[in-house]
Amino acid sequence: MSNPGEEPGEARRGPSVAVVEVITAAVLFAVGAIVVYDSRRLGSGWTADGPQSGYFPFYIGLPLCVSAAAIAFRALSAGGGREIFVDGKQVRQILTVLLPAAVYVGLIHFLGIYVASALYITVFMNWLGRYSIARAILVGVGVGVLFFFTFEKWFAVPLPKGPIERMLGF
Repeated sequence: MSNPGEEPGEARRGPSVAVVEVITAAVLFAVGAIVVYDSRRLGSGWTADGPQSGYFPFYIGLPLCVSAAAIAFRALSAGGGREIFVDGKQVRQILTVLLPAAVYVGLIHFLGIYVASALYITVFMNWLGRYSIARAILVGVGVGVLFFFTFEKWFAVPLPKGPIERMLGF
């Protein structure tokens, strides 16, 4: 059975599901182990006053480690399946969305969330959605202005602002 967009007879190449599951389990185990270790440092017991600072984190980190071990065990004992987790074409599709999103998050620091969001929406509508640049700018700026009034004026929730908002006195 082939995936959509895949040529018949074309061999898919990429990491197997088992390898990705073992890597994920290792990362989860490491996070859980750090939580357990630091919880023990803070005190993970129960005293006459009640739970110590690390009590609840300890009981979150411990099941995380056990779950990670179970994931790794299942992945390794499944017989080393050859099912491909993701191939090169799928990675490119993911990066098409992921890299601009990372740039957007970085731009929030310099431009503020409203201008960065307007740029992000405009670029995505024009680039991936193939909308005209005029329509993309109209929607991007409109959504940015709508969110500005929604959060800053009506909900009184201050979000990161950039030089344009400061220049306008907000």
